[in-house]
Amino acid sequence: MGAALLVASLFTPALAHHPFGMAEGGTLNAWQGLLSGIGHPLLGPDHLLFLLAIGFVGFARPQAWVVPLLAVGLGGSALSQVVALPDALAPWAESLVAISLALEGLVALSVLPAAWLLPLFGVHGFLLGGTIVGAEPTPLAAYFLGLLLGQGALLLVVTALSQRLLGWLGQQGQRLAAGIWIGIGFAFAWVALVP
Repeated sequence: MGAALLVASLFTPALAHHPFGMAEGGTLNAWQGLLSGIGHPLLGPDHLLFLLAIGFVGFARPQAWVVPLLAVGLGGSALSQVVALPDALAPWAESLVAISLALEGLVALSVLPAAWLLPLFGVHGFLLGGTIVGAEPTPLAAYFLGLLLGQGALLLVVTALSQRLLGWLGQQGQRLAAGIWIGIGFAFAWVALVP
């Protein structure tokens, strides 16, 4: 089922970053802002995979990470409203998000410390917030609320099921899943960088 969703999402790039297919957030109303905030991280395969992979990182207390991750992500989104992504870095932004999947795989393998997830989540937040730069305050607040609700709900589910998933996967399965995530991250980065 998950593989089918991943494949389907790869063939729908128009929905990959914004449920309404708009390049910028300046024309959103509050309702669209809320739906965009909920949908944006869930419709983009790189953002969605990053959220799902939290489940096999192997935290001792996985749900304790939900609030800090959401806070850093929303902080990154807020920062994007006052610090614009330089045009020279824009082509590299999606590859950076893709590479975050590979780094998350390294966290799951205990090669990198789990604390790396916080700045990586902040990068995701920064890029998610960058799509609504220029929006009026009401749809902007609704978008941030949508991000909080969408990402928060998924993180709560993923972290609640994390220990069960890790028990089911075992150490070998966890390593295999981390390796798959590393491969997916580098594949997405390659696609983003090579025209």
